[in-house]
Amino acid sequence: MTTPAGDTGTAYGLRLGGPLNDLAQVGPGTPFGEVLRRYWQPISKAEKVTTTPRRVKVLGEELILFRTGRGVPSLLHPRCIHRGASLYYGGVEEDGIRCCYHGWLFDPQGHCLEQPCEPDLGRHRDKVRQPWYPVQERYGLVWAYMGPADKKPVLPRYDVFEDVPEGRHLIVNDAGVGGGGPEVLDFNWLQHWENVMDPFHVPILHARFSGEQFTPEMGVIPEVTFEYTPVGVSSTQIRVLDGRRALRRRTEVMFPNLRVVPSPRLTPGQTNLIGWVVPEDDTTFRIFTLAVHEDPDFLGKLRSTFGGKRWAELTEEEHRRMPGDYEAQKSQGPISLHSEDHLTTTDQGVAMLRRLMAKQVRAVAAGQDPIGVIRDPADEVVTITGGNFFLDEEEAVAEGLVDA
Repeated sequence: MTTPAGDTGTAYGLRLGGPLNDLAQVGPGTPFGEVLRRYWQPISKAEKVTTTPRRVKVLGEELILFRTGRGVPSLLHPRCIHRGASLYYGGVEEDGIRCCYHGWLFDPQGHCLEQPCEPDLGRHRDKVRQPWYPVQERYGLVWAYMGPADKKPVLPRYDVFEDVPEGRHLIVNDAGVGGGGPEVLDFNWLQHWENVMDPFHVPILHARFSGEQFTPEMGVIPEVTFEYTPVGVSSTQIRVLDGRRALRRRTEVMFPNLRVVPSPRLTPGQTNLIGWVVPEDDTTFRIFTLAVHEDPDFLGKLRSTFGGKRWAELTEEEHRRMPGDYEAQKSQGPISLHSEDHLTTTDQGVAMLRRLMAKQVRAVAAGQDPIGVIRDPADEVVTITGGNFFLDEEEAVAEGLVDA
């Protein structure tokens, strides 16, 4: 940002900078778009993938998602390789999808099985292939790998979702839990993801400014330390409660786009929920969330409230008076002008994340794996360290958090 000579502080002649597009943009060939394509991405709840073709948009690409008659999920490029009709209008059969225009039939890996108008159903049908992406199902989600075929990694498992005990439920949500707004969030994904490394906004935005949206404890300004981890960045937040007890809260961002944010309702122990911030394109994204809880409506009840109302119930004036994450992040613009930021000590986690993202861009450009990519199936289970950990007076004194 530059200001006129004399620096009067007025906005006259103001010239703004621009975004960190190397990190914010996600389309094919963009620097961080190529990083995101080195990992598996959740693209839909499994229950929504049926024999009816469905348009999905992921990382700037328009695709067609469906399930064959045999129950196999499939993700294909929409433009039929014959003469371009969209497979959105195709008919799903036992083994694949048939184009509505001339009936070419493709299996989930894009192989052409039939060309019904050609002799012998297409004597050279094996020489053409519909562009496709690999998909897998796990934890009630369908996942896609959209990167180079020779770089395809193992689809991770997560310790908190393995061996769900009796009486608890694995909950799957695609309605934007954690986004504080609509199901599909209409601004750049990075504005949301880097917010996970900003614990200082919580006591201001979610407590002092818009009223207590979670718990009284979350309104306490914490002492915070940030550190790099083998798979991302973490913050450890210490809140002294009642002058004697303490809360140690640990949040993580894990590459490529995971948000590990323990329940703001302060469910104690290792976190029971993880979200994936999946860009549709540069200015829209979804959050896919998994949780384990005894209450199947746990995620629905987790949303912040504004004077007793949910976000969708607020009037425009109430949105203005009681902003939340969505209003604060969307108001940064469709893609924030990162060069205009004035980062301070409390933004250390955001700066660390941006530096780590840039490092992964350089690694991928050099032909290397970015962090967190799993090659060995023996390493497929990922340990989650985030959570809410309460310390009683004796523990808080022993750790020097309160005076003896």
